[in-house]
Amino acid sequence: MEDVLINVKGLAESLLNRQSDDSVNDLIETLFEKVQSLEKPTKIQDTEVEECAIQLWNWAVTKNIGSVISEQQKAKVRLVACKLLYVCETEEPPENVIRKQIMMASKTGRTWLDCKNPKLADDFLKLAVSSLETLYCRLTSHGAGVSDTNTPKGDVEKDLLRVLSYQAESAVAQENHQEAVSCMQRCKEMLLRLPKETGYLSLICYNFGVETYNQKKLEESSFWLSQSYDIGKMNPKYSPGPEMQAKVLRLLATVYLELDCQKYQEKALHAVSLANKEFFHPSGLYLKIRILVKSKASDEVVKSGLTELLDSDVVLDVCLSTAKLLMAEDRETLAFDFLKRMCQHFESSPELGSVLLLHIELLLQKGKELLGKQKIEDAITGHYSGRQLSQHNLNSLHLLLWDKASKNFEAKNYSEALQWYNYSLSFYKAGQLDQNLAKLQRNRASCFLHLQQLDKAKEAISDAANSDPNNIFTHFSIYKIAVLEKNVEKAAEAVREISVLAQSPVTTEDTILVTENAAANILSLAAQIALENEQQETAMKALESLCEHSQDVAQVLTALRCLVRLVLSTIEKAQGEKRDTSLDVLLSYLKMALQNVSHLMQVPGHGADQCSEEANWFRRIAWNTALLCESSPVRMRDFFVLSYQLSRLCAPGRGVLMGQKTCLLMAAAASLEICRMSPQSEQQTEILTQALEHIQICWEVWRALKTTGESSKDPTETLLLLYEFEARAKLNDSKLESVLECVLELDNIDTKMLETIAALAMEPPAHFPGLCKKALRIALSLHRQGPHADLSRCSNCLHSLIQLSLPSGVCEVEPRVLEEVWGYYEEALSIIAATPEDFPELEVLWLLTRAWNTGILLYSLAQYPEAEKWCGLGMRFLRHLGSLQESYHTQMTGLYSEVLDRLDKAKKSIIMEE
Repeated sequence: MEDVLINVKGLAESLLNRQSDDSVNDLIETLFEKVQSLEKPTKIQDTEVEECAIQLWNWAVTKNIGSVISEQQKAKVRLVACKLLYVCETEEPPENVIRKQIMMASKTGRTWLDCKNPKLADDFLKLAVSSLETLYCRLTSHGAGVSDTNTPKGDVEKDLLRVLSYQAESAVAQENHQEAVSCMQRCKEMLLRLPKETGYLSLICYNFGVETYNQKKLEESSFWLSQSYDIGKMNPKYSPGPEMQAKVLRLLATVYLELDCQKYQEKALHAVSLANKEFFHPSGLYLKIRILVKSKASDEVVKSGLTELLDSDVVLDVCLSTAKLLMAEDRETLAFDFLKRMCQHFESSPELGSVLLLHIELLLQKGKELLGKQKIEDAITGHYSGRQLSQHNLNSLHLLLWDKASKNFEAKNYSEALQWYNYSLSFYKAGQLDQNLAKLQRNRASCFLHLQQLDKAKEAISDAANSDPNNIFTHFSIYKIAVLEKNVEKAAEAVREISVLAQSPVTTEDTILVTENAAANILSLAAQIALENEQQETAMKALESLCEHSQDVAQVLTALRCLVRLVLSTIEKAQGEKRDTSLDVLLSYLKMALQNVSHLMQVPGHGADQCSEEANWFRRIAWNTALLCESSPVRMRDFFVLSYQLSRLCAPGRGVLMGQKTCLLMAAAASLEICRMSPQSEQQTEILTQALEHIQICWEVWRALKTTGESSKDPTETLLLLYEFEARAKLNDSKLESVLECVLELDNIDTKMLETIAALAMEPPAHFPGLCKKALRIALSLHRQGPHADLSRCSNCLHSLIQLSLPSGVCEVEPRVLEEVWGYYEEALSIIAATPEDFPELEVLWLLTRAWNTGILLYSLAQYPEAEKWCGLGMRFLRHLGSLQESYHTQMTGLYSEVLDRLDKAKKSIIMEE
């Protein structure tokens, strides 16, 4: 115990000596916990502890002045100080100590009540009561002969009343009604000796009544409010006053009304009547009517209350509230009768407009539109004749009129909507309002359009344009009219204006759903209207503008789908240049779709499935369109490339890979075709390089595809090698020979493929005779290996080999070359010998002629032995000629004899020289 108190004194000293506010809260918390842990009862004799308690109390008071510490901290310091003071209490404490205890305990309890902690407050309030009773007993024991005894006793009783009221407040806070009633009863008994506390105690009971009323504890609330009024009557001199008493009674009447109007009708009426007698207030009369209406009083009784209300010259707001109350409680007849009397009562008042406005509102609310319209027309007439409505009433009336117009418009009652808009326009014409005039005219124009009154719609929208020329909705209305008039130019101009205005913020418009993407929504509606009126060109312009300005990627893709469908319909019907133009437009849409689908994948809320679906739709369009472009390899290539790019955004799978492979193959083929059609083009190198890029990507796709299933019969590898060979040949690429090696490594090499490669190797600008002959030799070898050799294909290979190898001039006659060609001829002879009847006769003639001509060339060069050899070769082919043999035999035989003679002479000349 002593250790705790030593610790407490040390902490208190630290707190009292602290110069800054740092760690103050920690010290207070530690002190609070230490003192709370003291065992009960604990009594000591320690003047230092008592002094420490007083210093802590004074510290809390001085710190509280500047709000340096919070209310909660102050309460904790007071608790510590108060407990320490009581710990030091002696068996017979002097009066001054008891007074300190009373003061500190009561104020500590009050502070904890303010901190919404009534349980802690109770402990100190009990201490305060105990000390007060001790002091009272001490004072009364002095005897009647002591002259100063009565005054201190009165002070003690006053303090006791306050503490008891605190206890009552704590009990109410803890929902202990009986405890609170007990405390308050003791207070009431003390009022005979303390009459000046009447007002205080009455207000305390009123506060309890308000608190329990807010908690919907109506029976408890009625008790406390009755107590408040009764206490206030006990001593009128010191009561809260008639105004406060009336306020208490009005709330009491309200409580009875809400508790059970039928059961407590008399009490409620009695309370409100007393209130009105105590102190007149308009709300008291309103409350009386409310009670009568809620308790189902007869119309006559209520009507007398309404008469009393008007005769009392209450403010307009109370009368208006009363009329609304009557209408809400289904006292329609009384309500409209009261409104008529109000109009008469306030006829000369500037506030008449508010009555008229409510009358109109209630008439329309109850479906009495004819009477409502009559009142509106009366208001318009009065407005023009000098009884102008206030700005507030005008605004309220406009809201009412526009609400009626909007509801009729939504219900497609356009004539009715127009009438309400026209009422609103009447006030504009009076010059009282200038806001939203353009919007009003646009709404009127919309009604006229629905009613097919085009001229009136144009007139209304013209007024709107004059009032607000830079409003996007005005131009939208102009657009709608232009579409209905089939004025394509004007519609296009309106779309351009909308597009320009779309770059600025858009204000809210009642008739159109407006979001952050308002301008795009308007353009979407514009396209829809054009399509509904079969104006495709105008719709496309609106959709194109939408794609340009919308920030909503999904909306742009929807617009692009629509554009694609529209342009496809024109492609089906168009020919020549128009068809090409449409294809180019479609290409631009698909490129835009590619960008937006890519962006869609980054937009929150859009899943991968949705992105894949979008990409797949546009991919198929690109694919199918590419197939329509056979006559234009450039467009075909571009569409296939786009189809491939879009397929990359689709969900992966074998089907997608197959599509990618085909797209890349077709794009490469189209690029090669472009180069064949324009071999001298400046862009040829770029086109061929792009083709190689497509081929390389296709190789990657093909390798991935092979891992997904059987592909032995797929010609992709063959085509890729052919395309790559052609591209590299035309680019004079050093890797060309490696491509041929790859071809030769194929499992089932095709002779036709080799022949194609041979042709490509020599197709301008390519010139690779070595590779050409290599391919032909292998092809020839494969032809001859087959069980049924195709002699025609064999002869073609030999023809090409001989054509490439035979010298065409004097400079090219080399033994090595002649030896190579001789081998081809020998092979030809062996084939002919094997199947003499199947070998083409014209081909035999060609071989004969080329061999003979070679011999003649050598003869002319005096190379007689070689000449004799080649001429002899020609003579060997002569016997394989069929019908042509006779015509060539005589000529060749004579010439061959001459060659042989020259050869003999040459030999003799050589011998003589030797």
